[in-house]
Amino acid sequence: MFEPSGLKATQFSLLTQIYDLGSPTMAGLAKSLLMDLSAMRHSLGPLMRDGLVRLRVEPEDRRVKRVVLTPAGVAKFEEAMQLWQKAQGRFEKAFGSARAAKLRSELKFLTSEGFGDAF
Repeated sequence: MFEPSGLKATQFSLLTQIYDLGSPTMAGLAKSLLMDLSAMRHSLGPLMRDGLVRLRVEPEDRRVKRVVLTPAGVAKFEEAMQLWQKAQGRFEKAFGSARAAKLRSELKFLTSEGFGDAF
Protein backbone atom coordinates (compact mmCIF):
# COMPACT_ATOMS: atom_id res chain seq x y z
CA MET A 1 0.00 0.00 0.00
CA PHE A 2 2.88 2.40 0.61
CA GLU A 3 4.54 1.83 -2.75
CA PRO A 4 3.09 5.00 -4.35
CA SER A 5 4.66 7.07 -1.55
CA GLY A 6 8.08 5.48 -1.97
CA LEU A 7 8.18 4.59 1.73
CA LYS A 8 8.62 1.21 3.34
CA ALA A 9 6.27 0.24 6.18
CA THR A 10 9.12 0.63 8.68
CA GLN A 11 9.80 4.15 7.42
CA PHE A 12 6.11 5.02 7.71
CA SER A 13 6.19 3.75 11.31
CA LEU A 14 9.15 6.00 12.07
CA LEU A 15 7.53 9.05 10.49
CA THR A 16 4.28 8.34 12.35
CA GLN A 17 6.01 8.07 15.70
CA ILE A 18 8.02 11.24 15.10
CA TYR A 19 4.85 13.07 14.04
CA ASP A 20 2.88 11.79 17.05
CA LEU A 21 5.63 12.57 19.57
CA GLY A 22 6.43 15.98 18.07
CA SER A 23 10.24 16.20 17.74
CA PRO A 24 11.25 13.47 20.20
CA THR A 25 14.77 12.94 21.40
CA MET A 26 16.67 10.11 19.75
CA ALA A 27 16.52 8.15 23.00
CA GLY A 28 12.80 8.81 23.43
CA LEU A 29 12.03 7.73 19.89
CA ALA A 30 14.10 4.55 20.25
CA LYS A 31 12.33 3.70 23.51
CA SER A 32 8.88 4.29 22.01
CA LEU A 33 9.72 1.94 19.13
CA LEU A 34 11.43 -0.65 21.37
CA MET A 35 14.68 -0.23 19.44
CA ASP A 36 18.21 0.32 20.57
CA LEU A 37 19.75 3.67 19.72
CA SER A 38 22.18 2.42 17.07
CA ALA A 39 19.49 0.47 15.20
CA MET A 40 17.24 3.50 15.25
CA ARG A 41 19.99 5.75 13.95
CA HIS A 42 20.55 3.27 11.13
CA SER A 43 16.80 3.24 10.33
CA LEU A 44 16.69 7.04 10.26
CA GLY A 45 19.56 7.22 7.76
CA PRO A 46 17.49 6.92 4.56
CA LEU A 47 14.90 9.38 5.90
CA MET A 48 17.65 11.88 6.68
CA ARG A 49 19.31 11.29 3.29
CA ASP A 50 15.99 11.96 1.55
CA GLY A 51 15.45 15.17 3.53
CA LEU A 52 12.39 13.92 5.40
CA VAL A 53 13.88 14.20 8.89
CA ARG A 54 16.80 16.01 10.44
CA LEU A 55 18.52 15.94 13.79
CA ARG A 56 18.51 19.06 15.92
CA VAL A 57 21.06 19.39 18.71
CA GLU A 58 19.65 20.75 21.96
CA PRO A 59 21.41 24.02 22.82
CA GLU A 60 21.25 23.34 26.59
CA ASP A 61 22.80 19.87 26.28
CA ARG A 62 24.60 19.18 23.02
CA ARG A 63 24.56 15.44 23.72
CA VAL A 64 20.77 15.42 23.24
CA LYS A 65 19.52 15.23 19.68
CA ARG A 66 15.92 15.68 18.63
CA VAL A 67 14.41 14.07 15.54
CA VAL A 68 12.46 16.65 13.55
CA LEU A 69 10.23 16.19 10.52
CA THR A 70 11.14 18.59 7.74
CA PRO A 71 8.36 20.20 5.67
CA ALA A 72 9.04 17.50 3.05
CA GLY A 73 8.75 14.89 5.82
CA VAL A 74 5.38 16.23 6.94
CA ALA A 75 4.14 16.17 3.34
CA LYS A 76 5.42 12.60 2.85
CA PHE A 77 3.82 11.52 6.13
CA GLU A 78 0.48 13.00 5.09
CA GLU A 79 0.69 11.31 1.68
CA ALA A 80 1.47 7.93 3.25
CA MET A 81 -1.21 8.40 5.94
CA GLN A 82 -3.84 8.72 3.22
CA LEU A 83 -2.65 5.41 1.76
CA TRP A 84 -2.70 3.84 5.24
CA GLN A 85 -6.24 5.03 5.90
CA LYS A 86 -7.37 3.63 2.56
CA ALA A 87 -5.79 0.27 3.44
CA GLN A 88 -7.41 0.32 6.86
CA GLY A 89 -10.80 0.96 5.27
CA ARG A 90 -10.33 -2.00 2.95
CA PHE A 91 -9.22 -4.18 5.86
CA GLU A 92 -12.23 -3.24 7.99
CA LYS A 93 -14.59 -3.86 5.10
CA ALA A 94 -13.14 -7.34 4.53
CA PHE A 95 -12.56 -8.30 8.18
CA GLY A 96 -15.47 -6.49 9.83
CA SER A 97 -15.36 -3.41 12.05
CA ALA A 98 -16.03 -5.25 15.33
CA ARG A 99 -13.41 -7.92 14.66
CA ALA A 100 -10.90 -5.27 13.58
CA ALA A 101 -11.50 -3.30 16.79
CA LYS A 102 -11.01 -6.46 18.88
CA LEU A 103 -7.80 -7.30 17.01
CA ARG A 104 -6.44 -3.78 17.58
CA SER A 105 -7.31 -4.03 21.27
CA GLU A 106 -5.44 -7.32 21.61
CA LEU A 107 -2.42 -5.98 19.72
CA LYS A 108 -2.37 -2.87 21.89
CA PHE A 109 -2.26 -5.07 24.98
CA LEU A 110 0.52 -7.24 23.53
CA THR A 111 2.67 -4.16 22.96
CA SER A 112 1.92 -2.57 26.35
CA GLU A 113 4.42 -2.21 29.17
CA GLY A 114 2.07 -4.21 31.38
CA PHE A 115 2.33 -7.23 29.13
CA GLY A 116 6.07 -6.82 28.76
CA ASP A 117 6.49 -6.63 32.54
CA ALA A 118 4.34 -9.74 33.04
CA PHE A 119 6.20 -11.63 30.34
